[in-house]
Amino acid sequence: MLILSSAGDSFFQLLFMLIVFVGILALTYYVTKWIAGYQKVQGLNKNLEIVEAIRITNNKFVQIVRAGENRYFVIAVGKDEVNLLGELSSEDLKEISSQDTEDLKPPVDFKSILDKLKKNS
Repeated sequence: MLILSSAGDSFFQLLFMLIVFVGILALTYYVTKWIAGYQKVQGLNKNLEIVEAIRITNNKFVQIVRAGENRYFVIAVGKDEVNLLGELSSEDLKEISSQDTEDLKPPVDFKSILDKLKKNS
């Protein structure tokens, strides 16, 4: 009888832990969705936008920031500092067209290489 009660206690402990685990997962899911909604509302800023950024070193970036309708600033962002490098006009910016994005694609994709290897086997 002692063995059965021990097994029953273990089963109920396992069941309790499983319920707690599922509850924590559900709580994490809903809190994450709430935080994402909150950040989405905060991100609806229409006056400032990072147009483009490029990494210079591990923690230093050069960014183009749009302020207002058509003022663009080039800034350097480091770990503890932000420096203004200059100002651009909207004519100075290069728009990326669909033609430019096609040129960025690699000349050979992985699928074609895999297909060639399958045919050779």
